[in-house]
Amino acid sequence: MSENPTSLEWATARGEKWLAQLSGMEAMLTPVDKPIIRALHLDAPCRVADLGCGGGGTTVEILRRAPAGSVVHGFDISPALIESARKRRGSDQRAIAFSRVNVATAPVPEVPYDRLVSRFGTMFYDDPTAAFANLASWLAPGGRFAFAVWGPPAENPWAAAVREAVAEVIDLPSPDPEAPGPFRYAEADKLLSLLDSVGLSDLGVRDWRGALSIGGGLPAAEAAHFALTSFSVAELVAEAGDEALDTVRQSLTARFSRHQRDGVVRMDAGIHICTGTR
Repeated sequence: MSENPTSLEWATARGEKWLAQLSGMEAMLTPVDKPIIRALHLDAPCRVADLGCGGGGTTVEILRRAPAGSVVHGFDISPALIESARKRRGSDQRAIAFSRVNVATAPVPEVPYDRLVSRFGTMFYDDPTAAFANLASWLAPGGRFAFAVWGPPAENPWAAAVREAVAEVIDLPSPDPEAPGPFRYAEADKLLSLLDSVGLSDLGVRDWRGALSIGGGLPAAEAAHFALTSFSVAELVAEAGDEALDTVRQSLTARFSRHQRDGVVRMDAGIHICTGTR
């Protein structure tokens, strides 16, 4: 498993691993839903596409917050995650649907969307220029988008702690800023430039900073286990054997313990919410 998952890996093993920790991942990332949905300006009934929807938690929340008459479609490349998302549609199945689609290359929908949204789903495209050009064509003229991406690692100590613990045991290559990965758009201007190059306009970025509960509210030892079974960089240590894994687990537990309050590990996060229109 690579530290920089490709689209193919998300469609197979990575999607399966995300599903195995779905409740913890969604609970951890829930604080991001409110600012990204606010950035969509859902001021009238509209059609919304949730790109890289995962297990559908954000998709369902968008529909809950959208004006009556809205329709929300979730798209993901992982069949396992889409199957899980479909189980949470509820009774109003005409207003929400989930499809297994590679949005980077999928045909333009017959009816374009008024809004595009993605919570951490746009950093893994194999050819980002082509992917964003394709997505621009999904958006109706005057339509709006909001994409959440991780800010710099220095503003995300939850991720830095895992990487540092792993690096104590195995040699990690320097991160490739051009490769698919969570911090691909740590510098927001890089993403804004891409979006500008495909004809999107009114571009802007608003930063969100807050605390995330690792695994959705776990004590240090359980949070360390969650991280080591969920985050891409941590998976690399498994190849080094059980002794190495145990060493990393102990180190990471100690790091997380410094951020534990009332039995829960909470750590700062920094996020860019990039917006614009067609």
